[in-house]
Amino acid sequence: MISKHLQDKLALLPDSPGCYIMKDENQEILYVGKAKVLKNRVRSYFHGTHNGKTARLVSHIADFEFIETQSEKESFLLEINLIKKHRPPYNIMLMDDSSYPYIVMTHDKNFAVRKTRSVTHKKDEYFGPYPSSTAASEIVRLINTYWPIRKCKHIPKQPCLYYHMHQCLAPCVQEVDAQEMDQYRNEIRQFLKGDGSLILKELEAKMQEASEQLAFERAQEIKEMIEAVHHVLDKQIIDFKDRKDRDVFGYYEANGYISIQGFFIRDGKLLGRNFTVSPIYEDTMDAFLSFILQYYQKNLIPKEILLPEGTPLEGLEDSLQTKIFIPQRGDKKKLVDLVMKNAQTAHEQKFEMVFRKEKDLDLANQMLERIFHAPIHRIECFDNSHISGSYNVSGLVVFIDGKPDKSSYRHYKLDGYRSDIDSMKEVLYRRYFRLLKEGKSMPDLLIVDGGAQQIAAAKEIREMLELDLRIVGLVKDDKHTTRALMNDAFEEIPLERESSLFFLLTRIQDEVHRFAISYHRKLRDKGMTKSMLDDIEGIGLSRKKKLLNHFKSMKRIRSASIEELESLLPKEVAQSLYDRCHQKDML
Repeated sequence: MISKHLQDKLALLPDSPGCYIMKDENQEILYVGKAKVLKNRVRSYFHGTHNGKTARLVSHIADFEFIETQSEKESFLLEINLIKKHRPPYNIMLMDDSSYPYIVMTHDKNFAVRKTRSVTHKKDEYFGPYPSSTAASEIVRLINTYWPIRKCKHIPKQPCLYYHMHQCLAPCVQEVDAQEMDQYRNEIRQFLKGDGSLILKELEAKMQEASEQLAFERAQEIKEMIEAVHHVLDKQIIDFKDRKDRDVFGYYEANGYISIQGFFIRDGKLLGRNFTVSPIYEDTMDAFLSFILQYYQKNLIPKEILLPEGTPLEGLEDSLQTKIFIPQRGDKKKLVDLVMKNAQTAHEQKFEMVFRKEKDLDLANQMLERIFHAPIHRIECFDNSHISGSYNVSGLVVFIDGKPDKSSYRHYKLDGYRSDIDSMKEVLYRRYFRLLKEGKSMPDLLIVDGGAQQIAAAKEIREMLELDLRIVGLVKDDKHTTRALMNDAFEEIPLERESSLFFLLTRIQDEVHRFAISYHRKLRDKGMTKSMLDDIEGIGLSRKKKLLNHFKSMKRIRSASIEELESLLPKEVAQSLYDRCHQKDML
C-alpha cells in the first residue's frame, strides 16, 4: 500500500527528463536513476509487479526526490555524478570503483614509459586500457629493459645504476641527442601498437652475434628477451582487420544478476577484455548504460563504441561525444555477438560463486536482523592501536549490507593516552557528535572490538549524546578469535563457527584491525623519521628531502658510511648525522 506522502509526491512529478533519488525511512539514498519522462518512470516503481530483486528495493523506499534537466544528455551526466557522490547500494557499480591500467609515454624530451591509472595529461601518449595490471607491468618492464630511456620519475643530479647497466642515457648529467630520442619514441610507439618486427629482428641478430663470439650466457639472456616479446605480442590477438580504436560492450542477465563484458580494441588489435558479475535491482538496460557511463568517467573514450541491438542511444552519444553504433551485419555485428556470447559464458562460469557469496551475505544480514529485531543495513566498527600509549589512533570501518564501503572509512589521531576505555570514549564521542551536528543518520549497528568494558564505554557516550543506537561487542577466546556477540545488556549471543554471520564478523574484525594498525604504523614511521633528522643541526627541509631522495629509506641512511653522507652534506653536519645514527639507542 502506497503511503499518502508518496501518493502526494507522485502527483507532482513532471513530464520532463531528469533524475530521481529513492530514499529509505532514514533518508538514506538507496538508488539513483534517470528518466526520459520522470512521471512515467518513477510511478512504474509503485504500480504493477516486480521481480524479487526490484521488489526488495521497492520495499525499502519511503521517500524520493527528483531533479529536472533540460535534456536527456544532462540526465545521463547528472545520474553518474550522483552515483559517484552517494554510492547508492542498489546501483550497479564499477568493481572497486577503479580504473583500468594504461601505459603512458610522457611528452617531455627525455621521455619515460610507465604504467598508470590516470589519463589526465593531454600531451602524454596513452596506450590501453589493459584489463590485467600484470600484463601492463610486463610490457613496461620489457620496454625499459630494451630501450635506454630514463626510468626515474624525477630526473636526479647524478647517474643511477641504470646508466652503469647501459639501460639509460643519463639525461641527468649529459645532453642526449634529440633525433635518437625521437627514434626510440617511434620504435616504442610501434611496439605498443602491436608491431614487434623491428625489436625481434634486432634481438635475433644480437643473439646470433653473441653465439658466434661464444658468449653463450649473453645469447641466453637475449633468447629469453625474444621469448618475452613473443609472449607480450601473443596476447594482442588480431581480431579486426581495420586499424581503428574501438570498445565493444555486451551483457547477459539471468537469475537477478547481470554480467557485462567489454572488449578493448586498439589499432585493430584486441588488447584484452574485462567483465563484471553483479546483482541487479534495476532495469537491465539502465544498469548496462550506467556501467558504460561510469567506465568512461575514468578511462579514455575511443573513436568508436559498438553496442548490442536494443540499446537506446539517445543522450548516450551526446554524453560521451563519440560515435556509437549498433551494427546490423558484417564483421562488426559478429564482434558484438562474440562479446554477448562471452558475457553469457562468463555469467554461467562465475554466477554460482558470486551467487553463493551474495547468499552468504544475505544470510548473515538476516541473522543480525533476527537478533536485533530490526533491519541492519549500515554497520560501523572501531578499533584502537598504540604502543605503550604512543601514536594512539583509532580506525573506523563501515559495512553496508555486508560489504565494505571504503569511501566511508575514517581514521582518528587521539589526544594522548590514558586507557583503552578512554580512547574508545573519545573516538565514539567525536564520531557521533559530528554526525549529530551535521544532521546525518546513525548506523543501524555499532560494533566495538571488545567485550563488556568497551560496550559500557559506548553506552556512556550513547546516553551522553542521547542517541538511538544499537551496540554490540565482539567476545574473543584465548586465541583472540571471535566466539560470541555481547549485546548492550551484557548478554552473550553464541556464534556457530561455520555460520555466515561468524564469517562476516570475522571479516569486519580483520578489516578494522588492518585499517587501524596501518594508520598507526604510518604515524610511527613518520615520527621516527622526524625525530632523528629534525634533531640534527644543519639539516633543514631541503637537506632532509635530499637525503631521503638519495637513500630512499631511514634504514639506508643509518647504514651509510661517513663518506656517503659527506657527498650530500657539509662535513660537520655529516659527522653529526653519522654519530646520531650510531648511538646505542638507534641500533
